[in-house]
Amino acid sequence: MSGTVLVLGGRSEIGLAVARRLVEAPDGARKVVLAARPGSDLEPPERTLREAGATDVVRVEFDADDVSRHRSVLDEIFAQHGPVSVVVVAFGVLGDQRRAETDTAHALSIVHTDYVAHVSVLTELANLLREQGNGQLVVFSSVAGVRVRRANYVYGSAKAGLDGFASGLADALHGSGVRLVLVRPGFVIGRMTEGMRPAPFSSTPDRVAAATVAALRRGRGEIWVPAVLRPVFAVMRVLPRAVWRRLPR
Repeated sequence: MSGTVLVLGGRSEIGLAVARRLVEAPDGARKVVLAARPGSDLEPPERTLREAGATDVVRVEFDADDVSRHRSVLDEIFAQHGPVSVVVVAFGVLGDQRRAETDTAHALSIVHTDYVAHVSVLTELANLLREQGNGQLVVFSSVAGVRVRRANYVYGSAKAGLDGFASGLADALHGSGVRLVLVRPGFVIGRMTEGMRPAPFSSTPDRVAAATVAALRRGRGEIWVPAVLRPVFAVMRVLPRAVWRRLPR
């Protein structure tokens, strides 16, 4: 993992925490590319990474929703800053469930960012990493997509689609030298969920990052954060629908 670390969603708390841990390691990366929406303030993330030990932090404009430019942006990053050892795909939106239930455009925007844009960028990344001959992809799904709840079904359905796509892509990459790590966090207390009541077994960006980096180092392909959520959702999958629809997000 000594090559370049690319974070798509350069302001993401989880993405930044993963990059920081990769940089802090004695044998870790020293160059990080932070790709974020035009106009994003990347000064604080860059400062954090440099303090952690990064010798080179590059800022790149990347609009996840502009799928037509995914390949050109990635081509430039790989050409100028490769080889890329780890790509952390960390962009996404939570959206407003109540608004999405009546506002079709808002519902579509959530699904576009959290699913369609991921399908596009992951396909391009898989092709580039195959050409490179190695590399690791980190994809953040969510327990919200394991069994979609009425309380956040728009976001949950997008994550369900992403989870399935990433699982299939991981199998397609087997034997190519490229590995995909699928991370299923529970409720993460952070900027995206500010003001919301934490769910049971909540986590933090740093805890998710710690588990993710451990999975990268151990060669694991799929993790739940915290790990207790795996058996919990094995039970929740079989809850009667009348009970399930009343559960909070």
